[in-house]
Amino acid sequence: MSNAVKNGLAHYDQLIAKLQCGFVPLLLLFCRLWVAWVFFNSGLTKIASWDSTLFLFELEYQVPILPWELAAYLGTGAELVLPVFVALGLLARPMSAILFVFNIIAVISYPVLWEQGFYDHQLWGLMILNVVVWGPGAISADHWLRKRFS
Repeated sequence: MSNAVKNGLAHYDQLIAKLQCGFVPLLLLFCRLWVAWVFFNSGLTKIASWDSTLFLFELEYQVPILPWELAAYLGTGAELVLPVFVALGLLARPMSAILFVFNIIAVISYPVLWEQGFYDHQLWGLMILNVVVWGPGAISADHWLRKRFS
């Protein structure tokens, strides 16, 4: 390989590395905020019409193992608490992993999603997995805390 090609590849790699330094934290922030917004709004909808939520958990949702009333409280709580941690990027990996499992349980528990919202849940699952695998990124409380205390 000629020196010109090697130099060209080296410059290309440097350019990509610089672009990734700026783009990847923004991508991870976007994923965190999008997913947090979706799940938090769902939790707000549930508490806004609690009687309807209880009805759905009793008769529509088929949450495995848990009694329907406990599932209603835990599910709503998860949708209101986990997104806050994910959005802030605080304990982001474990909270995102829990939210990922929650997302799977939501799909399993509500068969209607297979027809209407399954692709949304797939997208959200992939966005959550980005955070689990890559971490919350440089624009996060985890990153700030790590820098502050190391």
